Amino acid sequence: MKLSSALVTITLLATVAHCLENRAGISIVKKIKAASVEIKLNRNRADLLITRNDGATFEHRFITKISKSTNKDSLTLDPNCSIDTTCIVSKNVTLIRIRTDPGSEVIRIKRSIDDPEAQLSDCYLLAENTEWFGGPQLRHQRWPIQHMYYDEEVYVPTHPENMALAERYWLSSKGIYVFGDPRDPLFLDQNNLLHRHLCLVAKNKAPYHWRKIVTLNYEIGVFPDPRLAHEHVVRSHFGMPTGHPNERMVTHPIWSTWARYKADISEAVVRQFADEIIKNGFNNSQLEIDDNWETCYGSARFDPKKFPDVKKLLADLKAKKFRVTLWIHPFINEKCNDGEAYDYALKNNYFVKSLDGKVHTTWWQGGNGAGAIDFSNPKAVAWWVGRLKKLEALGIDSFKFDAGEETFLPQPPNLSAVDEVQPAVYTYNYTTNLAKHFDDNIEARVGWRTQQLPIFIRMIDKDTRWSFSNGLPTLITTLLQMNLNGYVFVLPDMIGGNGYANGSLTETELPSKEMFIRWLQANVFMPALQYSFVPWDFDDETIRIAKTFTDLHAKISPMIMELMKKAVQTGAPINPPIWWVDPKNAEAHKINDEYLLGEQILAAPVIEENALERDVFLPAGKWRDGNTQKVHQGPTWLRNYPAPLHVLPHFFRV
Repeated sequence: MKLSSALVTITLLATVAHCLENRAGISIVKKIKAASVEIKLNRNRADLLITRNDGATFEHRFITKISKSTNKDSLTLDPNCSIDTTCIVSKNVTLIRIRTDPGSEVIRIKRSIDDPEAQLSDCYLLAENTEWFGGPQLRHQRWPIQHMYYDEEVYVPTHPENMALAERYWLSSKGIYVFGDPRDPLFLDQNNLLHRHLCLVAKNKAPYHWRKIVTLNYEIGVFPDPRLAHEHVVRSHFGMPTGHPNERMVTHPIWSTWARYKADISEAVVRQFADEIIKNGFNNSQLEIDDNWETCYGSARFDPKKFPDVKKLLADLKAKKFRVTLWIHPFINEKCNDGEAYDYALKNNYFVKSLDGKVHTTWWQGGNGAGAIDFSNPKAVAWWVGRLKKLEALGIDSFKFDAGEETFLPQPPNLSAVDEVQPAVYTYNYTTNLAKHFDDNIEARVGWRTQQLPIFIRMIDKDTRWSFSNGLPTLITTLLQMNLNGYVFVLPDMIGGNGYANGSLTETELPSKEMFIRWLQANVFMPALQYSFVPWDFDDETIRIAKTFTDLHAKISPMIMELMKKAVQTGAPINPPIWWVDPKNAEAHKINDEYLLGEQILAAPVIEENALERDVFLPAGKWRDGNTQKVHQGPTWLRNYPAPLHVLPHFFRV
C-alpha cells in the first residue's frame, strides 16, 4: 500500500532567557535511505526537519531556557555534520542516527546543559488529523490522548491522579513515536504551557534528586504506520515478558471481598461468600481476602477476633476447591507493633528514608503515619518476604499486592540506587521483587520499565459510574493504554466498579443491574474476570446473563493463553486497539469503545446508560457477527446495531 502523503509534523519549542547569538540561515541537507534531513540555524534556535520519501515531514525546534548566571549558548553548526552518525547542532543538542532500514528512521536526541537552574522544554505539536496514544495511565483516561491535560506533572508512578504506570512513550497515528530516557528529571505538560502541544520538561525539582547537569534525552522514530513503530519499540525498549500469569486466573473468575464488603470482613463473611458462589453454580480461580484482615496494618498476622481459626478456614475452602489469596501492602503503621512490626523495622533500617533521614509517610489506611518498606534494601526485602512466606505456610496460596507509587514514600525519597533513576526505581524494585519471590498467581497495580514481568498488572480502582470520570468507559481506554505501554497482561478491575459511596472506603454503593451486566460484557474478551459485587445481588435474569458471559470467557480462555504465549515470544499486545489490524485507517484510530482480542475477535460492548443499540466500526477484513453469524466486509460502519441487555456485540475475523 502506498504511504500516505499527509503532513506529519511534530514541533519542539522552548523559551529562552535571552537571545542566542549565531549566524542566521545556515543549513545542511543530507539525503538518507528513508528520508532527507535538513538542519537549519535561525536567529535563536536550531530546526530539524525530516522529510520522508513519501512527502510526510517531521519538524523539531531546539531552544533552551537558561539561567542568568550561565554563559550564552554558542549555537553553531558542525561543518562535518553528516547525520549518518552524529551531528552536533549546539553544545547542548546532539543528533545520533541509529536506524537505517528502508522505510524508517530513528534519531536519538541528546540534550544537556551544565546549569542546575536550567530548564529544557521540548514540545511536540499535536497536529489536527493525527491521533496520539501512550503516556501515563490516568484516572480520567482518554483514548486517543491528545486532548488530555497535564500541568508539569512529575513523570513517575504517583497516586494522586492514579498514575500507576508512567512510561515515557508516545505514539502517533502517522507512525511516529517519541521514547524518553528514564534517567532524566522529567515533568509532563500537555495542553497547558502551549495549547495543542505535548511538552517534555526537564529541570531540577523534587522528587528528583538534585543534579549539576540537566538532561533531556529521547529518540524519535518515523515509520510507515503505528503498528510497525510500536513493534520496533517493543523490540528495542520494552522487551518481551519472561512468562505469563497462571492459566486458572485466566479461565475462571477471581472473587474479591473488597467492593462488596469493604474492610468489614471476617471468617464468617468469607465462608458465606464462598458458599454463595458455589450455590449459584459459578467456578473460581481464587477467593481473595482483601482489606483489614490483620491485627493492625503491617503486622502480617491475622486478627484472631475476626479469624479465630485461619488454618481450618483455609483447609475448608480448599476442600471446596477454592484457592485463597490475601491483600498485601508495603506499609507498617507507626502504632503497629504486634510481633516484628514497626519498631523492629525502624530499628533495622528497613523503611525508606527521605533525603533528610525521615521515615514518616502516609497512605490511605495510614492513620497517624507509617513507614514504607525499602525494596532497594536486600535485608529489608528478605525480612518482608519471610513474613509473607509464613502466611503461605498457613495455607494462603498467593497475594494481591497493592500500592508501589513513589508518592507514598517520605519526600524526597533516598533509595539505594543511582540518583538518575530515583524515585521511580522504587516501583521497579517493588514489582520485580514480587515476581522474583512469589508465584504466577500474584497481581500488582504499578509498573515502571517492568513490562517483562510474567504477572498480572491490575487496572487502578474504577468507580461505579457511567462516565469518563474513572467509570465504565475507562475500562476499555485503560485496557488499550496499558497494552500500548507494553503491559499486555492486564487484570481488569472488579465488575461493577468499587462502589465507593461518596468517596468513602467504608460505605458501599451497589451498581445498577444494567451497569453490572454492561460492565461484565465489556470485560468478557479481556484476560481475566474479577467479581466482588455478585449477580445474585440483583435477580435471576442477572444470574443467567452473568453465567452466559462467564462461560463465554472460559470458552475463549485457550485463545487468551495462546496469545499470552505469543506475547512471551513477540511482545504483541493481547488486547490491541482495532487499528492494529488496519494501521493506516484514520477512522479506526479514533475508536475508543471497541478493542481486539489478538487479531481474531473484535468486542464492541455497550457502555452508555439506557442504550439498546450502538454503532460499530469494523476495520479492514471480513468479520463474522458472533450473534447473527452474518459476515461483513470492512472497513465499514454498522449503524444502530441492536444490543438489548443480554446482547454483547462481538465479531470474529474470518
